[in-house]
Amino acid sequence: MQHDQPPSTIQPADSAGGPNVAVRQMTIDDIPAIYHLGEKLFTARIAPNAHRTWDEYEVVGFFQTDCEFCFVAEDENKMVIGFALGTVIEKHHSWTYGYLIWLGVRPDYQKSGIAQRLFRQLKPAMIDAGARIIMVDTDAENAASLRFFRKMGFNHSRQHVYLTMNVDEDRRRLEVRRKDRIIRYTVDDHEGDRGDHG
Repeated sequence: MQHDQPPSTIQPADSAGGPNVAVRQMTIDDIPAIYHLGEKLFTARIAPNAHRTWDEYEVVGFFQTDCEFCFVAEDENKMVIGFALGTVIEKHHSWTYGYLIWLGVRPDYQKSGIAQRLFRQLKPAMIDAGARIIMVDTDAENAASLRFFRKMGFNHSRQHVYLTMNVDEDRRRLEVRRKDRIIRYTVDDHEGDRGDHG
């Protein structure tokens, strides 16, 4: 799970608690705005170990399958300035889990309470869907994110280890072998054709 990055500009005069920011359920018209905001927030530089990749399929997928757990915050100009995307996982013979996967707020609106308002809309939606536990994950080094989630009532953090394997050299070797096979088959086919006519 990714979270707000440090603010890059001055906070707006009206905070998230003011009347000019609304939090509502996501609609199909929000997809482009959410995608482009997430593109700015969730980069490989900022989240190099994220197990999910931010792309247009993420947003469309959430809208198609989990719309009731997707919320946006918009300013007085109806511009999307934040979003929360989640899902509910039902396990057979187990508890039902809510999972907050993406939470992002435009940098100039961060630390103004918008992330809290988004989560406070998402939480009851997950409870209504039967969730008994809500989960979130974030980078262990992301102190701001950890502070935020603890403030929201999350606890029992677990250490999670990500292991990576660079398979680029293997990919190159396989590509060379594949090309060799294509060339060999093509040559063999042509030689067979000549033998048939000779």
